[in-house]
Amino acid sequence: MSIKHLNQGQLAERWGVSEATLERWRSDGIGPLFLKLQGRVMYRLVDIEQYEAKCLHTSTSAHVDQGAAA
Repeated sequence: MSIKHLNQGQLAERWGVSEATLERWRSDGIGPLFLKLQGRVMYRLVDIEQYEAKCLHTSTSAHVDQGAAA
């Protein structure tokens, strides 16, 4: 099985945010898990998708039931 990775630039483009925003979020502990390999930051696609699923909402006050979303 091959694990897919996105770099910081690719994730910034996917989410429509700046790379600086992702850097700040990592510093603040926000966002998906990430790898830091010899100074390079990489995100596993599976972790990105899990984080996106956790962020789903049905309204401004309720999260999506993960059992129902799967």
